[in-house]
Amino acid sequence: MDSPEILYMVVPCYNEHEVLRQTAEQLKNKFNSLMAEKLISSKSRIVFVNDGSSDQTWLIIKELHQACPNLFSGIDLAHNSGHQNAVLAGLMTVKDICDMCITMDADLQDDINTIDEMVKKYYEGNHVVYGVRSARETDTFFKKFTAESFYKFMKVMGADVVYNHADFRLMSKRVLQELANFKEVNLFLRGMVPLVGFQNCKVYYERHERAAGKSKYPLKKMLSFAVNGITSFSTKPLKLITALGLIMSVASFFAFIWAFITKFFGYTELGWSSTICSIWLIGGLQLFCLGIIGEYIGKIYAEVKQRPRYIIAEFLSDTNKKEEK
Repeated sequence: MDSPEILYMVVPCYNEHEVLRQTAEQLKNKFNSLMAEKLISSKSRIVFVNDGSSDQTWLIIKELHQACPNLFSGIDLAHNSGHQNAVLAGLMTVKDICDMCITMDADLQDDINTIDEMVKKYYEGNHVVYGVRSARETDTFFKKFTAESFYKFMKVMGADVVYNHADFRLMSKRVLQELANFKEVNLFLRGMVPLVGFQNCKVYYERHERAAGKSKYPLKKMLSFAVNGITSFSTKPLKLITALGLIMSVASFFAFIWAFITKFFGYTELGWSSTICSIWLIGGLQLFCLGIIGEYIGKIYAEVKQRPRYIIAEFLSDTNKKEEK
């Protein structure tokens, strides 16, 4: 290694005023340590991305930048664009001014000490370093079950995702430049990054309890995120509809034969309940299949409009650069 390279840390924030100063302090100490070991350049920066927060998050980011402009930067999105768009806004803003970039949430659940190993793996020639949870000891049974089921289901659906990996990862400048070529509006970075390719590896860490504040991913958002991931990277649900249609056709054929036989032998006193249940079952399956098709049509609609995925209102940086996409 001739000279240390520039690391930019992208930290999406949504109503994180309770934990943000603590996060900034820990990241500052970590960056100072990495600079002292000459693992990263003194031009390295920590970029907080405010995703339309309604609390004091942006004010705190501005205070951090004013107090230490040669370390802390900030991006203020014009409105709440969602976690994945906030991450992408940070990545696309710094892709031309960094050599490598790490994304991490602001809640301090990801182990900051893992950054050292990620950077070392980068110098070994890896363009992507995935932070993977080694265990889920801090999760409730329900959280653990649903999360692990999500990764397994994504694999079954054909999406190439890294098991137990969220959005804690390091990417090289080359990967960021290639990622910029992905223009879809419906973002699912956990599936997009593996599609870019290049040499990659994993580092394992134990995820901590949230340092402060409340989780920004309740059950409703988790389910929405899962549906978005599946429909963005797999057409298997549509193929399953076709298979279901064939199965129902075969079942209807045998039901017709059964009805004919009962009619022929005079056993025509059939129950009303079985008839109603059959109608409701088929009707429910039809509505379910239409819902899946509608989900895909809705995504096509969103993609065709080609609206911007995010709008940057302000970029606080000692280089005074602004970018909008």
